[in-house]
Amino acid sequence: MTATTGLRANGRCRGWREATHEALYGPAGFYRRPEGPAGHFRTSVHASPLFAEAVARLLCRLDSALGRPGELAFVDMAAGRGELAAGVLSALPAEVAARVRAYAVERAGRPAGLDARIAWRAEPPRGITGLLFANEWLDNVPVDVAEVDAEGVPRLVLVGDDGSERLGEPVGGPDEEWLRTWWWPPSAGPSEGSRAEIGLPRDLAWADAVASLDRGLAVAVDYAHFAGRRPPFGTLTGFRDGRETAPVPDGSCDITAHVALDACARPGGHLTTQRAALRALGVSGARPPLTLASTDPAGYVRALAGAGAAAELTAPGGLGDFGWLIRPVGLRDTAESVAAEGDPFAALLVDVPDDEEQ
Repeated sequence: MTATTGLRANGRCRGWREATHEALYGPAGFYRRPEGPAGHFRTSVHASPLFAEAVARLLCRLDSALGRPGELAFVDMAAGRGELAAGVLSALPAEVAARVRAYAVERAGRPAGLDARIAWRAEPPRGITGLLFANEWLDNVPVDVAEVDAEGVPRLVLVGDDGSERLGEPVGGPDEEWLRTWWWPPSAGPSEGSRAEIGLPRDLAWADAVASLDRGLAVAVDYAHFAGRRPPFGTLTGFRDGRETAPVPDGSCDITAHVALDACARPGGHLTTQRAALRALGVSGARPPLTLASTDPAGYVRALAGAGAAAELTAPGGLGDFGWLIRPVGLRDTAESVAAEGDPFAALLVDVPDDEEQ
């Protein structure tokens, strides 16, 4: 997609970041709609309860690493209608659930019928001990879009309410520095028509979320791409009614773009795939043994259904390729152990707090 379409003479002319923020989170924004995100697209949370169960196991492992504190926080960022927080609470052992304080962070209003144990907030609480989990949050943190003009200059892409675009001023300052560091390094300068989403607001949003933790773990799960393999024309798109659509910033659709998760990871974050993370948390797509079919037919059917759901969550080319950014706070940083053991959560096996600045 290139910014060659002229804006309407009487249309507003804004950067994509401003336009997206209003379209998603404004008074008539997409995320204010009563049906919630699940009415338009399917995340891992909606795909299977196995996902919430895996997150509950992660919270239990973290609880042990933290020495079983009297109060253990679980923060669900971009909570939608609170499905993940509710699923995690239901999957926890009673002893752990009794100490968990659950928070759903979402700009839309609290849905009716949500578990009363879940606090509903517009921002994450500060100074907490526990797990902050952000499933498909960062891809909806609004960003500006840059496109390279005929002279090789990255310019801000301006958009009208109908989705029509034109090029604006050159990108400068911290945004230009971010592009040169994370998207278009000097050794691989962009060509005319190349596009990029400027991910600095996501880096800052993630850093602020991590800063809410005194001790614990922050995890971001999202569509991701990495240095050296950035998409040449960006990834900005829309979703409505379960289908991809043109990104029009009028509140009628979700507007999303994949995340430069390696930029968010600096400093101190570990990167892995959903496939590896969920397998480390006990989610396997392996078929149950056929012998179970003869000894316990009903159990075999249940196990087969579970294997199918697990396979969807870990599938190559699908949800299994999602990036997981794992950021320990106040835990011993064991990057070498992570690499050696192949366990993305090896840091949680060390129950000695790290006194050094994270």
